[in-house]
Parts: sequence; structure tokens; C-alpha cells
Amino acid sequence: MIIEVHNLTKTLTSGSHRVEILRGIDLTVQKREVIAIEGPSGSGKSTLLALLAGFDSPTTGSIRLEGEEITDMDEDELALLRGRKLGFVFQSYNLIPTLTAEENVMLPIELRGDSSPALERARELLNAVGLRERFSHYPAQLSGGEQQRVALARAFAGSPAILLADEPTGNLDSVTGKTVLDLLLGLNRKEGTTLVLVTHDAALSRLADRIIRLRDGKIVDELVPGASAANVSSDAF
Repeated sequence: MIIEVHNLTKTLTSGSHRVEILRGIDLTVQKREVIAIEGPSGSGKSTLLALLAGFDSPTTGSIRLEGEEITDMDEDELALLRGRKLGFVFQSYNLIPTLTAEENVMLPIELRGDSSPALERARELLNAVGLRERFSHYPAQLSGGEQQRVALARAFAGSPAILLADEPTGNLDSVTGKTVLDLLLGLNRKEGTTLVLVTHDAALSRLADRIIRLRDGKIVDELVPGASAANVSSDAF
């Protein structure tokens, strides 16, 4: 298993008031799987994704990524782990406004001290997501769809074993959303990266290997759609 989650809980306390965000989550994910996490607002989807990425700590429970227990790691250890294993796509893009598209994509490679040519890798990925003419553009000069494609390229820059994405098509129009969806699944096929995606996009969920449905902090359903991400064309690559 590439991801193993056991009895994961997250509780927030304010004075005498306790809010249970996650309540006893058990989840396993196989290498190269595409998992769509669905659920209404407040069901705990984004919290679960943040815990998997090590951006937050659970109240109780265990998270293992490729056999490594992450819940006891300090911030330095988590940063190293993310550099080695994880990519993350934020709904709000989170690009650095003072860096160009290629510099944003190069950054995670440079931060982890990778000896591979960062510029070459950045341009390869930006080409793959259709931004050949946007290498030197700053985020403010790019459309929302173009910024999300830069964010995708950045997430794949370190060839992560696992990519986590929070509503990757949520802020996009249907045409751009379809483009980003095809890119995600095409890059999954090419790179062999496991995808865990929080989404309300029915088109994305139908192409996942499994759909995990959350409600009130618990997994209430697990579905296997008729279509699989393995059947998605990646002609763009």
C-alpha cells in the first residue's frame, strides 16, 4: 500500500465546545490508484487531504506513506518527506507572484537540492500542460486556467509518488476544467503517480478508480465507477 490510514480523528476545541472534523477514518490506497474524495461542505474532505500532506496533525490515528509513519514527524522531517514523495495542487493555485511560470515550477526541485537540471524539467512539464509560450509570464499575466496548469506542472516537478489535489477543477470553467482533468490523468499515466483528489466534479469522479464519500467526518460509501482512469487518453503527451 502506498497510503495507509488507520482510525484517524481530528477534533477542534474552543473553550468547552468540541467539533469532531474526522471520526475514525480507515483508508488504504494502492500505488498508481486514482481516488476521488466526495462529500458535502463540512464533511472533512479538505481536512483529510491536509493531514495526508502533513500540513496538519491528527488528534489520534496513524498515517503511513510508502511505509513511513508521518504523524510523529517534526516540521523539518515533513518538509523533506513532501519534497521526496508528495505533490500538492491547491484550489487557489498558491503560485509565488514574483516568480515566472518556469521559476515557480523549478522551485520545488531547487529546494530539495535535486541534481537534475531544474530548468529543463520545468520547461518539459510546462510544455506538457500546453504552456510553451508562457515560460516567462508571471501569475498575474496568466488566466485562472493557465495558473492551475502551472500549479499542476509544479506539483509534478519532483516526480512525486503521491499527488494530492484539493478541488483542482473547482474554480475553472467547464472547458478549462476538462483540459486540467485530462492533464491530471494523463500525467498520472505517464508518471505513474498515485492521485488523491477532493472534488465535486462528477466528470472527474467517474474517471477515478474509486470514489470515497465522506459525511460528518466518516467514510459512508466506497464506489468503483464503471470507467477507470486507465482508459483516459493521454494523447497530449
